[in-house]
Amino acid sequence: MSAPAIAAVDWGTSSFRLWVLDSKGSVLAERRSSEGMLVATGEGFSSILERHLAAVGAPADLPVIVCGMAGARQGWVEAPYVTLPASLDGILAGAVPVPAQGRTIRILPGLAQRSAEAPDVMRGEETQLAGITPLFVQGSHVICMPGTHSKWVQAADGIVQVFRTWLTGELFAVLSKHSILRHSLGDDIAPPMPDNQAFLAACSEALGHGGDIGPSLFRVRAATLLNDQKPEVAAATLSGLLIGAEIASARRVFGPLSNKIVLVASGSLGMLYGAALRLAGCTLIQADADDAVRSGLFEAAKRLGWAGHRS
Repeated sequence: MSAPAIAAVDWGTSSFRLWVLDSKGSVLAERRSSEGMLVATGEGFSSILERHLAAVGAPADLPVIVCGMAGARQGWVEAPYVTLPASLDGILAGAVPVPAQGRTIRILPGLAQRSAEAPDVMRGEETQLAGITPLFVQGSHVICMPGTHSKWVQAADGIVQVFRTWLTGELFAVLSKHSILRHSLGDDIAPPMPDNQAFLAACSEALGHGGDIGPSLFRVRAATLLNDQKPEVAAATLSGLLIGAEIASARRVFGPLSNKIVLVASGSLGMLYGAALRLAGCTLIQADADDAVRSGLFEAAKRLGWAGHRS
């Protein structure tokens, strides 16, 4: 069996993911938990990390490369944002050390768009971009990265030029749990399948209206009251309206999206966005989000000289 070379960690607001990788980037062990930044600020980042490393039998001197909210101002150690335009080298060169630890730990920075008209930031997604750089190293590309806060990125010849954030996932959570629509969706909300007709119809409606879904949202509630609409149909409709509105809005920012779109996503969310983007007439190049962030972390480790030097 290969020897471990690094531990790669994606530390989000509400999630923690760790992979132990060998010198070629192959996964030797994996840990996942809900101990994101919100938990770690109380319990301690170091104690959570060391507990997970001990659980997989990681050597005491195994170096760790981290991305995500551990580098936020409220996180473990702040890793200042790199200002656009930014290259892979610029992102990875901004890794900051975590002092006073028994092992070597570096945290990658996020990206900042310091524009008076469209200020924006990201943390974690920049590492996914580093992991899929071969997909946009030549020419101009638009990259869609769905999530709680969806990121759309425009890159040219490997340089991240501009990006925008849509609160699509957070809006779904707020509307489904804290608005009048919660009575229509119920408590057990499962994501629709990508061929769900209610999802596709709502997505098509949002695209056709240029993302203006204001008059359509309350209809989700009215259809429950008047037409006995089922909760799963209400959830699919809300999801389709929000995702369709996001894509329609992205069209206004980045153009008609007639060229290939790089979609970086996993699981059911990736399938839903794939279906919605195809409905919008887009041709897709798909990349798995987990693979992308892990590859980006490994690329950072290589740039630091950590990968490949262990037997």
